[in-house]
Amino acid sequence: MRKKEKENVSFKRKLLVAGLGFFFLVLLLASFFGKKGLIEIYQAQKEYKALVQEIERLEIEKERLIREIEELKKNPKAVEKKAREKLWLVKPDEVVIIKKEK
Repeated sequence: MRKKEKENVSFKRKLLVAGLGFFFLVLLLASFFGKKGLIEIYQAQKEYKALVQEIERLEIEKERLIREIEELKKNPKAVEKKAREKLWLVKPDEVVIIKKEK
């Protein structure tokens, strides 16, 4: 009967080890692929960095536009220059020559 008890204890031990192994495998997979897992965190950090760079780029563009607005408010020549560049405005006695690009 002792041999049978040993086998029973050995089987229970194997079953316990297998159960714990399965539990840790599921835990490991969940930590990588589950909600708020390592992969999702990595992707969120990558997106965060891209958004921070976009914010910095937009801040620089905003500052440039603020300077341009101030220049246009103060300098009538700047207004004329912008009108000529953007709207293709010309004075009545001017001739416009358009150069074709190759």
